[in-house]
Amino acid sequence: MEFNAIQVLLVFIVGFICGIDQFSFLESLYQPIVTGAVIGLILGDVQTGLIIGGTYQLMTIGNMPVGGAQPPNAVIGGIMAAVLGISMKVDANTAVGLAIPFSLLGQYGVTLIFTIMSPVMTKADACAHNADTKGIERINTLAMIALGLVFGIICALFFIGGATFGTVISAAIPAWLMTGLSAAGGMMRFVGFAILLKVMISGELWGFYFMGFAAANIVVANTALANPALIILALIGFGIAFWDYQIQTKFKTAAPALAANGGDEEDGI
Repeated sequence: MEFNAIQVLLVFIVGFICGIDQFSFLESLYQPIVTGAVIGLILGDVQTGLIIGGTYQLMTIGNMPVGGAQPPNAVIGGIMAAVLGISMKVDANTAVGLAIPFSLLGQYGVTLIFTIMSPVMTKADACAHNADTKGIERINTLAMIALGLVFGIICALFFIGGATFGTVISAAIPAWLMTGLSAAGGMMRFVGFAILLKVMISGELWGFYFMGFAAANIVVANTALANPALIILALIGFGIAFWDYQIQTKFKTAAPALAANGGDEEDGI
């Protein structure tokens, strides 16, 4: 796939903004479903970029930093998945599988940046001790610029290399390897959900999980409901969550009132 200087510059800008957003703005601009669509727009294939970004989003849905440990970087991985998918003209699952090494390199890069920036905290502490708010603002601004530059440069370099990679060797990859990469990429989305469930699930919510699983199979099996299945299931989930919220709210407000009125006697009066 051929690319020009404007596309490289735009990818750099996307990496710059998303790198800062991931750790500072927190506007979810760095999410793969957003970067995939933007990269698709830059490369002239928004639909493919959006599909690949959505697929990569499912993989990262349960990823979160724990202490100093960083997960595979969603910014670089999401951008490269879209670049590789569009340049190599492969399916979304294969593109996700091919992007994993790039996301791991991004993970190491973030860890390195944080390590290098750690001594700056001493300067920030000194500014806080002296009530130097301007100094703290300068440190934060410079840190964000440095972070954005690193992400922008890495994404631009990976974009050039990835586009060349897709153009030169896409035809040379054996069919069996492409099939394996597609299978690996397809499994990643379930790994993301599994991680999310492990963090969020509790014993009292398993019933809702199985209800949702059954509802998904029923809705998808109906041809007329297959296309809007995600919206239908989201509305069902929202309805159950809203109902549970109302019930829990009533219980919490009723308990103090019963205790105040002496309604906690053994006879229930």
